[in-house]
Amino acid sequence: MEENLDRIVKANGEVIEISPKNGTDYTLEELQNVVQGYIEIVSATSSNEIMVLNEEGRLEDLPFNFEATCWMKNSTNITNDYVVGDVLICDKNHVK
Repeated sequence: MEENLDRIVKANGEVIEISPKNGTDYTLEELQNVVQGYIEIVSATSSNEIMVLNEEGRLEDLPFNFEATCWMKNSTNITNDYVVGDVLICDKNHVK
């Protein structure tokens, strides 16, 4: 997966390039629409990227997201967890 490119990583493996509607940063509504619920942010340890995911994804029994789980394990210090549902991976400056 290419870094520094805003993208939705769907649970089915599909990747969709995206950018903020206003050209600079995502609104809360845009983020919630991507993840279909309340947002949670996971920060990468060595890049300028973050992952926005559904905070209640497991409670809602969303499907496992293999690609997002790989990103989390490769980009953070979180190695014993997994991601469910669709996520947004983007430049951290695009979320305020």
